[in-house]
Amino acid sequence: MLVTKKAPDFTATTVLADGQIVEDFNLYKNIGEKGAVLFFWPLDFTFVCPSEIIAFSKRVDDFEARGIQVIGVSVDSQFSHFAWRETPVEQGGIGRVKFPMVADLNKQIARDFDVLLDDSVALRGSFLIDKDGTVRHAVINDLPLGRNIDEMVRMVDTMIFTNENGEVCPAGWNKGDEGMKDTTEGVAEYLGKNVDKL
Repeated sequence: MLVTKKAPDFTATTVLADGQIVEDFNLYKNIGEKGAVLFFWPLDFTFVCPSEIIAFSKRVDDFEARGIQVIGVSVDSQFSHFAWRETPVEQGGIGRVKFPMVADLNKQIARDFDVLLDDSVALRGSFLIDKDGTVRHAVINDLPLGRNIDEMVRMVDTMIFTNENGEVCPAGWNKGDEGMKDTTEGVAEYLGKNVDKL
């Protein structure tokens, strides 16, 4: 369980968003101004994965506007990543996605994040990492269960709100909603005004 702990750091060969392949991509050096979303998918050229990867890519601008870097990882090589992103969507590829794709061929990164299944492929793990490297949110889906990228955007908003305002976010909180003071009185005040909305 990594939530509240520092994310395991790594340096790995990676296909960058511009298609360049680098051998020294480091997690901590690529955390955005306010944090990062690190997500794993099982394997390139598979089935549920393209829908998630393309959905993350389409939302990259939303994450970056919030100061969050999106980083993807699977147990494939950089060559597989590169080939998949160079293959058009209508031909089974993912197109030129707008985030780095980390190669984890020896599976150590998946192992360190505890998402490696049967020493084979990564489960669909998603980790929200604060600017100081602390894991603030994690969700791990079984192989057939696709993720909701909008929920990760919402969790980014909650992290930023709590960091900037010192308040906590109640159930169903969305950007623009009021927060709640982390006291008995604060909870009572919030629930008194909002219990019907929960």
